[in-house]
Amino acid sequence: MKAKSLSFLAISFGAVYILSSLPFAVAKAATVPSPAKEGLELSLLAPNAAVKNGVITASNISQKQLTIPSIWWAKEQFGGKLLDNWLAYPTKGSRTARIDLIVNRQIWSLLDYVERYEFVNNFGNVARDYGYNVRVFNYQQELLATYTCNFKVQPRLCGIANLESLGKASVRGSKTIP
Repeated sequence: MKAKSLSFLAISFGAVYILSSLPFAVAKAATVPSPAKEGLELSLLAPNAAVKNGVITASNISQKQLTIPSIWWAKEQFGGKLLDNWLAYPTKGSRTARIDLIVNRQIWSLLDYVERYEFVNNFGNVARDYGYNVRVFNYQQELLATYTCNFKVQPRLCGIANLESLGKASVRGSKTIP
């Protein structure tokens, strides 16, 4: 009888262990989604452009309540002269909310990989807190980087992609040590 009790106890503890690790296993199996494929809508930044489908820009601040997402403070903290403008698209149907940042091409080209990563990561963290993904463009509509999250799992899985590491601002290694 004692052996059966011990076996039952071992099986019970094993089942509890497996069941308690399920959320971690599910989160681990989840992936970060691809960034949105829609193009950058620069026409929404034109003076007197009509607000379209709830899109928020740097120039249409609500006078009555906090505008969500609130990117203005993040721009002051992390954007400096690099961030020229932005568009925030709320969730619509199956489309995840996103913020398209438009950066100054010349300043972006002067940044090294780590500085670019820091910029994208800082804005990505702010956007994630509002439930938004981020794409970074220049005015030539070139996609420079993305910060995308899977908001369907906890903890949220996020990743930075498309961040170029080549060219003048690359992180390079050397085959020989001088």
